[in-house]
Amino acid sequence: MNITGGIYNGRKIKSPDEKVVRPTLSKVRMSVFNTLYSLVGDFENKSFLDMFGGSGIMGLEALSRGFREVTVFEKNKIVANIIKENYASLKIEPNLFIGDSIKLIQSQDKVFDVIYVDPPYMSDSYEKFVSSVTPFIKSTDTVIIFEHVTELNLPYYEILKQKKYGDKYLTFCKLSEINWQKTNKQCFI
Repeated sequence: MNITGGIYNGRKIKSPDEKVVRPTLSKVRMSVFNTLYSLVGDFENKSFLDMFGGSGIMGLEALSRGFREVTVFEKNKIVANIIKENYASLKIEPNLFIGDSIKLIQSQDKVFDVIYVDPPYMSDSYEKFVSSVTPFIKSTDTVIIFEHVTELNLPYYEILKQKKYGDKYLTFCKLSEINWQKTNKQCFI
Protein backbone atom coordinates (compact mmCIF):
# COMPACT_ATOMS: atom_id res chain seq x y z
CA MET A 1 0.00 0.00 0.00
CA ASN A 2 1.33 3.48 -0.95
CA ILE A 3 0.68 6.97 0.37
CA THR A 4 -1.17 8.85 -2.40
CA GLY A 5 -0.20 12.49 -1.92
CA GLY A 6 1.87 15.10 -0.14
CA ILE A 7 5.47 14.95 1.04
CA TYR A 8 5.42 11.15 1.50
CA ASN A 9 3.69 10.50 -1.84
CA GLY A 10 4.52 7.03 -3.15
CA ARG A 11 6.05 5.74 0.09
CA LYS A 12 5.10 2.14 0.85
CA ILE A 13 3.65 1.09 4.17
CA LYS A 14 2.80 -2.30 5.66
CA SER A 15 -0.79 -3.44 5.85
CA PRO A 16 -2.07 -5.73 8.60
CA ASP A 17 -3.74 -9.02 7.71
CA GLU A 18 -6.90 -8.27 5.71
CA LYS A 19 -8.83 -10.68 7.94
CA VAL A 20 -8.19 -8.22 10.79
CA VAL A 21 -8.48 -4.84 9.04
CA ARG A 22 -9.94 -3.50 5.81
CA PRO A 23 -7.54 -0.92 4.33
CA THR A 24 -9.08 2.07 2.59
CA LEU A 25 -8.37 1.89 -1.14
CA SER A 26 -6.01 4.46 -2.65
CA LYS A 27 -8.70 6.04 -4.87
CA VAL A 28 -10.94 6.43 -1.81
CA ARG A 29 -8.10 8.01 0.20
CA MET A 30 -7.37 10.46 -2.61
CA SER A 31 -11.06 11.34 -2.75
CA VAL A 32 -11.23 11.86 1.03
CA PHE A 33 -8.40 14.39 1.01
CA ASN A 34 -9.44 16.13 -2.22
CA THR A 35 -12.96 16.55 -0.86
CA LEU A 36 -11.64 17.67 2.51
CA TYR A 37 -9.49 20.30 0.84
CA SER A 38 -12.54 21.66 -0.98
CA LEU A 39 -14.45 21.78 2.32
CA VAL A 40 -11.82 23.10 4.78
CA GLY A 41 -9.04 24.54 2.65
CA ASP A 42 -5.44 24.45 3.83
CA PHE A 43 -4.60 21.62 6.30
CA GLU A 44 -1.59 23.38 7.85
CA ASN A 45 -3.07 24.32 11.23
CA LYS A 46 -5.64 21.53 11.39
CA SER A 47 -5.87 18.41 13.55
CA PHE A 48 -7.04 15.00 12.33
CA LEU A 49 -8.39 12.06 14.34
CA ASP A 50 -8.53 8.56 12.87
CA MET A 51 -10.79 6.68 15.29
CA PHE A 52 -9.96 3.21 13.84
CA GLY A 53 -6.31 3.23 12.80
CA GLY A 54 -5.85 -0.10 11.02
CA SER A 55 -2.59 0.26 9.10
CA GLY A 56 -2.37 3.93 10.03
CA ILE A 57 -2.67 4.94 6.38
CA MET A 58 -5.30 7.65 6.91
CA GLY A 59 -3.21 9.37 9.57
CA LEU A 60 -0.09 9.11 7.42
CA GLU A 61 -1.98 10.55 4.44
CA ALA A 62 -3.13 13.43 6.66
CA LEU A 63 0.42 14.16 7.87
CA SER A 64 1.80 13.83 4.35
CA ARG A 65 -0.71 16.38 3.11
CA GLY A 66 0.11 18.94 5.79
CA PHE A 67 -2.10 18.39 8.83
CA ARG A 68 -0.40 19.87 11.89
CA GLU A 69 -1.41 17.06 14.21
CA VAL A 70 -2.77 13.53 13.75
CA THR A 71 -4.15 11.29 16.48
CA VAL A 72 -4.81 7.60 15.85
CA PHE A 73 -6.87 5.15 17.90
CA GLU A 74 -6.49 1.38 17.46
CA LYS A 75 -7.94 -1.36 19.61
CA ASN A 76 -5.85 -4.33 18.39
CA LYS A 77 -2.35 -4.33 19.92
CA ILE A 78 -0.80 -6.32 17.05
CA VAL A 79 -2.25 -3.89 14.51
CA ALA A 80 -1.08 -0.96 16.66
CA ASN A 81 2.47 -2.31 16.40
CA ILE A 82 2.18 -2.21 12.60
CA ILE A 83 1.05 1.42 12.85
CA LYS A 84 4.15 2.16 14.94
CA GLU A 85 6.36 0.45 12.32
CA ASN A 86 4.74 2.41 9.49
CA TYR A 87 5.28 5.72 11.27
CA ALA A 88 8.86 4.75 12.20
CA SER A 89 9.62 3.96 8.55
CA LEU A 90 8.93 7.65 7.84
CA LYS A 91 10.79 8.79 10.97
CA ILE A 92 7.57 10.07 12.56
CA GLU A 93 6.50 9.50 16.16
CA PRO A 94 2.84 8.46 16.14
CA ASN A 95 0.29 10.05 18.44
CA LEU A 96 -1.24 6.59 18.93
CA PHE A 97 -3.66 5.44 21.61
CA ILE A 98 -4.40 1.75 22.04
CA GLY A 99 -7.89 0.82 23.21
CA ASP A 100 -11.59 1.17 22.50
CA SER A 101 -12.27 4.30 20.41
CA ILE A 102 -15.34 5.41 22.32
CA LYS A 103 -13.55 5.22 25.66
CA LEU A 104 -10.43 6.83 24.24
CA ILE A 105 -12.19 9.84 22.74
CA GLN A 106 -14.01 10.42 26.00
CA SER A 107 -10.65 10.57 27.80
CA GLN A 108 -9.15 13.13 25.38
CA ASP A 109 -8.85 16.75 26.44
CA LYS A 110 -8.44 17.87 22.82
CA VAL A 111 -10.89 18.72 20.13
CA PHE A 112 -10.34 17.93 16.45
CA ASP A 113 -10.87 19.73 13.13
CA VAL A 114 -11.44 16.51 11.14
CA ILE A 115 -12.65 13.18 12.52
CA TYR A 116 -12.47 10.04 10.37
CA VAL A 117 -14.80 7.24 11.46
CA ASP A 118 -14.37 3.87 9.77
CA PRO A 119 -15.34 1.08 12.21
CA PRO A 120 -15.94 -2.50 11.12
CA TYR A 121 -18.69 -2.23 8.48
CA MET A 122 -21.14 -4.63 10.03
CA SER A 123 -20.90 -2.87 13.37
CA ASP A 124 -24.17 -1.52 14.70
CA SER A 125 -22.18 1.12 16.58
CA TYR A 126 -22.08 4.09 14.19
CA GLU A 127 -24.66 5.94 16.25
CA LYS A 128 -22.52 5.41 19.37
CA PHE A 129 -19.59 6.91 17.52
CA VAL A 130 -21.68 9.90 16.43
CA SER A 131 -22.63 10.68 20.02
CA SER A 132 -19.12 10.02 21.34
CA VAL A 133 -17.39 12.49 18.99
CA THR A 134 -19.88 15.31 19.53
CA PRO A 135 -18.17 16.84 22.61
CA PHE A 136 -14.93 17.11 20.63
CA ILE A 137 -16.26 19.16 17.75
CA LYS A 138 -14.59 22.58 17.74
CA SER A 139 -17.14 24.39 15.64
CA THR A 140 -19.59 24.04 12.84
CA ASP A 141 -16.53 23.95 10.56
CA THR A 142 -15.36 20.61 11.96
CA VAL A 143 -15.82 17.86 9.40
CA ILE A 144 -16.67 14.29 10.33
CA ILE A 145 -16.17 11.64 7.67
CA PHE A 146 -17.93 8.30 7.88
CA GLU A 147 -16.92 5.36 5.70
CA HIS A 148 -19.84 2.92 5.64
CA VAL A 149 -21.84 0.40 3.58
CA THR A 150 -25.35 0.88 4.99
CA GLU A 151 -27.57 3.91 5.57
CA LEU A 152 -26.63 5.98 8.61
CA ASN A 153 -28.95 7.79 10.96
CA LEU A 154 -27.17 11.08 11.62
CA PRO A 155 -29.52 13.26 13.67
CA TYR A 156 -28.29 16.83 14.25
CA TYR A 157 -25.78 16.56 11.41
CA GLU A 158 -25.77 18.32 8.09
CA ILE A 159 -24.48 16.15 5.23
CA LEU A 160 -22.00 18.19 3.20
CA LYS A 161 -21.20 15.59 0.58
CA GLN A 162 -21.68 11.87 0.01
CA LYS A 163 -19.77 9.75 -2.47
CA LYS A 164 -20.13 6.09 -3.40
CA TYR A 165 -17.26 3.75 -4.27
CA GLY A 166 -18.42 0.23 -5.11
CA ASP A 167 -20.29 -0.98 -2.04
CA LYS A 168 -19.05 1.76 0.30
CA TYR A 169 -20.01 5.35 0.97
CA LEU A 170 -18.05 8.33 2.20
CA THR A 171 -20.28 10.76 4.06
CA PHE A 172 -18.84 14.16 4.98
CA CYS A 173 -20.90 15.99 7.58
CA LYS A 174 -20.88 18.54 10.36
CA LEU A 175 -23.19 19.62 13.12
CA SER A 176 -25.64 22.30 12.10
CA GLU A 177 -25.18 25.64 13.90
CA ILE A 178 -28.28 25.26 16.08
CA ASN A 179 -27.50 21.67 17.02
CA TRP A 180 -23.85 22.48 17.68
CA GLN A 181 -24.89 25.12 20.22
CA LYS A 182 -27.39 22.75 21.88
CA THR A 183 -24.96 19.84 21.94
CA ASN A 184 -22.07 21.84 23.32
CA LYS A 185 -24.22 23.36 26.04
CA GLN A 186 -25.27 19.87 27.07
CA CYS A 187 -21.73 18.51 26.87
CA PHE A 188 -19.83 21.28 28.58
CA ILE A 189 -22.22 22.62 31.23
